[in-house]
Amino acid sequence: MITTEKRPPSQAERPLVEGDFIFRTEDFNRIAAMLHADAGIFLPETKATLVYSRLAKRLRSLGLQSFRDYCELVAGQDGLEERQKMLVSLTTNVTSFFREPHHFDMLRTSVLPPLLAAAKAGKRVRLWSAACSKGHEPYSMAMTILALMPDAADHDIRILATDIDTEVLAEGQAGRYDESLVQSVPPAERRKGFLPMSSDGRILTVTPDMRRLVSFRELNLIGQWPMKGKFDVIFCRNVVIYFDDDTQAKVWSRFATMMVPGGTLFIGHSERVQGPASNLFTTAGTTAYRFRGGKP
Repeated sequence: MITTEKRPPSQAERPLVEGDFIFRTEDFNRIAAMLHADAGIFLPETKATLVYSRLAKRLRSLGLQSFRDYCELVAGQDGLEERQKMLVSLTTNVTSFFREPHHFDMLRTSVLPPLLAAAKAGKRVRLWSAACSKGHEPYSMAMTILALMPDAADHDIRILATDIDTEVLAEGQAGRYDESLVQSVPPAERRKGFLPMSSDGRILTVTPDMRRLVSFRELNLIGQWPMKGKFDVIFCRNVVIYFDDDTQAKVWSRFATMMVPGGTLFIGHSERVQGPASNLFTTAGTTAYRFRGGKP
């Protein structure tokens, strides 16, 4: 009688995460490659459990049996819509009004006053909230402007709010927030920025002047940027930290091409401007940079 010894599974064949669905290293690598290609996000294997937990819900809803099947779906032409849902599932939208308040203190005390004076004289002023999520950041910018200049919406002052996630953009565009989410807004700004929408006051909506200042648009930071004019202020916080070094350097350089000399760039607390663009910016405060001018 001839017996054969069963070959143990290779490392690539072993489940990367134990669960209801087979999830191997090959599957993780394919998902990580797609996420990097689509959004520039670097996904280390240490995030495998997070990827599994977030995408297992998608597999269940689609009736799929394994991550290999899911990868085949999102890699094909018929899976473009699901690929977008995968991207949304794997990106984190942690945000709040006036997050990292030192940036808004600087915006109010030193950055905005000369810009608003220029706007009163008929000049164009543009601000950009890159990766705006559910609107907390651009509306915080708008409230800061309105606190200094109540008729700002009547002048050529506008805030562009962009994100790759169309679902959070829709929430920002709607401008409706639970009262508990507005607790971090200073009382004076809260009164000027929000109106009660429900009879019990638990649901608030942004004021018409806030809506006039902010425009929401879909935009991929590693894709095409259709904007023609340059910006006086750019907020891009806690986003590029998810990119690899080369992608980070490219994004900083692209921001430099979109800023007026003297413009201000606000970034996340764990981020630093690096690469060719680092020679074009000077430190202006805590994780705040001033664009000196020039080309990367």
